[in-house]
Amino acid sequence: MTSKRPFRFGLVVTDIGSASAFRERAQQAEALGYNILLVPDHIVGGRAGWAPALMAAAAATTTLRVGTNVIDNDFRHPAFVAQDAATLDLLSEGRFELGIGAGWMREDYTTTGISWDAPGVRAGRMEEAVEIIIRLLRGETVTFSGTHYTVTDLPPSILPAQQPHVPLMIGAGGPRMLAFAAKHADIVSTVFTSRREGGLELDFDTASVAAKVERVRATAGERFDQIELNTLLQGVFTAELRDAAVNDLSAAMNTAPEVFFDSPYFLFGSPDEIADTLERRRDELGITYYSVFDRHWEALSPVVERLAGK
Repeated sequence: MTSKRPFRFGLVVTDIGSASAFRERAQQAEALGYNILLVPDHIVGGRAGWAPALMAAAAATTTLRVGTNVIDNDFRHPAFVAQDAATLDLLSEGRFELGIGAGWMREDYTTTGISWDAPGVRAGRMEEAVEIIIRLLRGETVTFSGTHYTVTDLPPSILPAQQPHVPLMIGAGGPRMLAFAAKHADIVSTVFTSRREGGLELDFDTASVAAKVERVRATAGERFDQIELNTLLQGVFTAELRDAAVNDLSAAMNTAPEVFFDSPYFLFGSPDEIADTLERRRDELGITYYSVFDRHWEALSPVVERLAGK
């Protein structure tokens, strides 16, 4: 599999810190060549609200895109998601990307009293929500009657700068979500598979990721070449830290060390070695968009400077 798509890199900020520190982080990311700054959507762990955080990042920069990685669909009605997405896109002058998923972190539900439904229920609710969101972002007045949502003659409250709508990223790990993302998403983020009881399966080996990419490809058909594939990196380690990091990961996850070396979710080595790894994975898997948590961004930054846009 060979992809001609250039590399993109995203910084996932989990620690906002102070206002000045957050603005400086966004400006640093822009200067280093990161394409987009992203925030997650959790209440547990002291996470910031995505809409105000992303607006602050957009206001502090000029070319850096901003996005969600990813919204939990169960937390908000799709009409309000569409409203916030369109507003952010308009005020950032077309720099917003909407990432959405069906939810996986059960603690967010139990601490807030939000119902934790079966995976099929959450998946079905997200499928309906995406239809409503996209139609509103396209400027349609929406009437929709489904299992989970009913809206009647609902006009869009505001239109985004990007048309026909803001880029949509869907985080997908299981067969149903991967197939849905293949049909509707501009960006597919191949994530760990959610467990019925909450949490995630540690299916981060290359074979599992390749199987997910293949399901997207088979379902998307001719549309596959229009889809950007994303991976959220779980760790980036320099050559000096490689062995110690793998030993720690192997012990913590009860997984053979070689799985980490070959996994698309982890990177090890010098900047040149990591760049070579990413180019190989682009050829083999078609993955060109990598996002990284802020705790690992300094290790990835030299690679971003080498590969972004190439």
